[in-house]
Amino acid sequence: MEGMTEANDQAENTRSIRDLPPAHYTFKIENFSLFSNTKVDSVESGDFEVDSYKWRLCLHPNGNKKSNGDGHISLYLAFSKSNSPPLGWEVNVDFKLFVYNQIHDKYLTIQDANGRVRRFHGMKTEIGFDQLLPLTLFNDESKGYLIDDCCMFGAEIFVIKHTSKGECLSLVKQPVHSTFTWNIQNFSALDRESCKSQVFAAGGHKWALLVYPKGNSTFEGKSLSLFLTLEDSETLPSGRTIKGGTVSILTNQWFN
Repeated sequence: MEGMTEANDQAENTRSIRDLPPAHYTFKIENFSLFSNTKVDSVESGDFEVDSYKWRLCLHPNGNKKSNGDGHISLYLAFSKSNSPPLGWEVNVDFKLFVYNQIHDKYLTIQDANGRVRRFHGMKTEIGFDQLLPLTLFNDESKGYLIDDCCMFGAEIFVIKHTSKGECLSLVKQPVHSTFTWNIQNFSALDRESCKSQVFAAGGHKWALLVYPKGNSTFEGKSLSLFLTLEDSETLPSGRTIKGGTVSILTNQWFN
């Protein structure tokens, strides 16, 4: 049955109070008693768009009696019929619904417990809360939700999209040791600021040694500077680093 509604049990949602209004949509209803007293089964908002999909809020002023909502306000997030999804479509969503407290200027926030993600598809186009608020509480003006026959609801929606991206991290228990020797002839005669060795392969990557005969940066004129450089760093995934490697200097006498 297309358009089937699913709601979660009262014990499976969490409630909190916050100052920040709903990020995506607010639904204000004036003359609310005209809907509740005439036994209107449900009231829908207009379409609103979030993350390229169109949605609606669906409110049952006297509770959704088909889904254990009798005696309560029932509120659902609905996937709008104006969408044109492909055959076999589904949309995974983490969402929050709101009720505005006009006395305290705060929002009662209702969401699925434990970060549960809901799946909208052709057989499930409405998901929400059967027992959003008891009617006795909602209709009591001293509680702040219905004042001067006016109330306001809201929604915040986060659509979870699969990017199919990932990576694999592997540690080698016994890595292969590679050795490269760079023999610099006439080192004292070098008149360049720096000198780079030929590129060599080790551990599946390309490397080179870079030496500054008279030192580099703050150590210029004070020390010999030697660096190991990764020559194929552009092939690494963004943010990936490689750790390891030892550089040694062999001389026929100690440095003074």
